[in-house]
Amino acid sequence: MTPTGKTPFEDYPRPSVTVDVIIFTLSEGDLQVLLIQRGHPPFEGMWAIPGGFVGIDESLEDAAQRELEEETGVHDVYLEQLYTFGDRDRDPRGRVITVAYFALVPSDATQPQAGQDASDARWWSVYGLPSLAFDHADILTYALQRLRYKLEYTAVGFELLPETFTLSELQSAYEIILGEELDKRNFRRKILSADVIETTGEYRAGEGRPAKLYRFRDDAVAEIKARRLFP
Repeated sequence: MTPTGKTPFEDYPRPSVTVDVIIFTLSEGDLQVLLIQRGHPPFEGMWAIPGGFVGIDESLEDAAQRELEEETGVHDVYLEQLYTFGDRDRDPRGRVITVAYFALVPSDATQPQAGQDASDARWWSVYGLPSLAFDHADILTYALQRLRYKLEYTAVGFELLPETFTLSELQSAYEIILGEELDKRNFRRKILSADVIETTGEYRAGEGRPAKLYRFRDDAVAEIKARRLFP
């Protein structure tokens, strides 16, 4: 101990810190997550959430943004800190604490690309995942629960949609993420009364009557908690 009775900073063990970024998108009528195939031990050849070690001069959010851009080539998308996972034995290399983030990316905004430490990168359905490295299965389960919660209380779901969409497309997105069917009339009444979307004045032609196109309002905030919308 020092003369002040305090243990010197150098005497404390120093765990490593990583960030993992769960990247969700809606594509082909499915909620998908981007996974990378590990190119090196541990868990070489297994699929995992994209991530990496935090640089000594790098903030957590900067590290998450860097990993997101390296794996998807996109930036300036919805990114939120999810949770910190620090079980003692979660990484066979030693004491590693990871701070997980989740990102929401429209399907037309990105193509996955394997980073330097990965042999492959691709989208997987969250409802049909392979065996995952580390504790990434638990992290993904938690991320899906958080996404569903936020979808029920906020406008965060719009981050997964293209710039314009029909009400049917919006309802389909909610149903895919929540994993349940929603009453059409009730859904439309609630989403319109929430005052977070507006018409574009344009229509999309289809088999029946042309459908109105909507967009997310510029002055609506994705994190506003007003009231539970769904189910």
